[in-house]
Amino acid sequence: MQSLRILTVVAAATLLSAGCGTSETAQGGSTDDAAKALPVAITGPQPDVYMRGGDKLRVTPAPDLSAPFVKKVEHALREDVLGTAKVVGETSATCPAGVTLKAGAVSQCVVTYAGAEIPYDVKISDSYTAGSSIISYTKEPKKALLVDKLVYEMINERYGAESGRTDASKVACDKLPAAKAFDYGADTGFTCQYWGEHAKNGEPGYRTVRIKIGDKGYAYNFEEVE
Repeated sequence: MQSLRILTVVAAATLLSAGCGTSETAQGGSTDDAAKALPVAITGPQPDVYMRGGDKLRVTPAPDLSAPFVKKVEHALREDVLGTAKVVGETSATCPAGVTLKAGAVSQCVVTYAGAEIPYDVKISDSYTAGSSIISYTKEPKKALLVDKLVYEMINERYGAESGRTDASKVACDKLPAAKAFDYGADTGFTCQYWGEHAKNGEPGYRTVRIKIGDKGYAYNFEEVE
C-alpha cells in the first residue's frame, strides 16, 4: 500500500520571487532514468512568476470613478484572479445579471484567465443602504486555479535549486495546462518527481509528488508517494 506525506504550500504574497529560471524538456541521465523521468525538467526559478505581486499583475486602465459599479467589480475580480495566479495572463470578467445593490444580496460573476473560468459570488455588505456612495462587498471564488508556471516555481522552491536540499535532484513534472479550474481539495491528476538518494526504501530512485488543490487560502498540496 502506498503511503502519503502531505506538504501544504501557501501561495502568499510574502513568498520571494526568484530571478530568471526555466522549465524544459527533461534530458540526460541513464537510459533507465530517462524512461522514468517526467517530461518537464525544473531547472531553476520561473522567470514570469511574481510571488510578491506588483504592477505586472494590475489590469489597466482602471475604470473611471463615474463608471457603473458592475464594471468596477469586474475589474476588481480580474485583478483578484491575477493575484492568485501570480503569472500575467489574459483575463476577462462578466456579471451576467449585473450586481444587485441591496444589503446582503449575492450576485454571480465569472472571471476567465488564460481560458480557465473561475465563478465568483459577490456579496453586498449587510450594512449597505440604498444610495450610499461607499459600497462594501466581498468576492468569493467558487473554484481554484491551477497555473503551470506557479506549480513549477513552487516545486522548485520545495525540491529544486532554491530549496537548499542536498537529498533531491532531477526535479521534473508532467506537462501542465497553462491554466485550469478545479474544485477546492481536488486531485489534479498531475504529478511531479525528484530523484532522491533514499527515495525508494532507502535506495536511490524517483519519488513521485502528487499535485492536489489546497483548501481556500492555500494554493496546492504536494503529496509525496512513498
